[in-house]
Amino acid sequence: MSKKIRIKDVAAAAGVSSALVSYVLNARHVDRINKDTAKKITEIAKDLGYYPNQIAKSLKTRKTYTIGLMLGDIVNPFSHQIARIIEDEAKCYDYAVIAGSCDEDHERSKKLMETFVNRQVDGFIIVAASDTENQLAYLEELDIPFVLIDRYFPEKNFDYIVIDNYQAAYTAVSHLIEKGYQKIALVNYETSLAHLKDRTLGYTQAIADSGRMHDEASICSLSMQDNPQETKNKIAQFIKNKNYDAIFAATNTLGIETLKQFNQLHIRVPDDAAFVCFDETDAVDLFYAKLTHIRQPMQAIGNLAVQRLIHKINHVYEPEPPYQVVLKSEFVINESSG
Repeated sequence: MSKKIRIKDVAAAAGVSSALVSYVLNARHVDRINKDTAKKITEIAKDLGYYPNQIAKSLKTRKTYTIGLMLGDIVNPFSHQIARIIEDEAKCYDYAVIAGSCDEDHERSKKLMETFVNRQVDGFIIVAASDTENQLAYLEELDIPFVLIDRYFPEKNFDYIVIDNYQAAYTAVSHLIEKGYQKIALVNYETSLAHLKDRTLGYTQAIADSGRMHDEASICSLSMQDNPQETKNKIAQFIKNKNYDAIFAATNTLGIETLKQFNQLHIRVPDDAAFVCFDETDAVDLFYAKLTHIRQPMQAIGNLAVQRLIHKINHVYEPEPPYQVVLKSEFVINESSG
């Protein structure tokens, strides 16, 4: 078995003190250390195959250098993309990310959170399931920092990084109105989650501002607790009713399922019906009509979430005002909206 390389071995090879090596490798007092010396120490440590003793480091700093990432639905393309961005950004701070999905279920969210707490993660980045405000309050009681992304609770002072969902939906529907479509339908979940309610509000306000009457028959309301077959059947039935000439899908998963049903029912986009959806997925490029969609600033959401969480971890006992960021999305016009 090869000898485990220690800090004193790196120090001997670099001709410096063990304390200086420790400062460099743990990013302490970096403003006081010569950059060339720091670079030399880092390169020697890498060449020798030095790896920090994470257990010893945790005992000393009382940190595990892990982040718990709680996702709403692992199948959602949003989850894959944001998880990778968060993982890459966390590496810049020498943090590892442990991810799990609650499948949009309140009880699963509770169990997942308890698992991460027992693993002693230093903090959480959370895509919150509905009705989980008490679970987040529990983290506050434990002084465990967390940041919400994608979703938020308007009545709570939790930190969050989201987009302006109301404006994004309003812009998308207004575009369809300007293109001359008369019966614009919405496919969305019926839920207490504020970001999805904001999307419905954006849709209905755009319809109202155009001077048209809001028609409940133009909204396909789905439950997040439906299984995939139930969701498929409800969307198929809604499409068959043909009470629309354009559809706005309020999530990427609902958008993809709507496109599948279009194909099954031989409905051509945009000839038979125009289509606009949330998020940039593979379907944007793979569908025969390139999709008009709302592009979320994923990189900014993930990076800001990690940066804010690291700050909170390092200042966990220092009271601060809520950090609540609302970012703008980009509306990308392509072939599917005619």
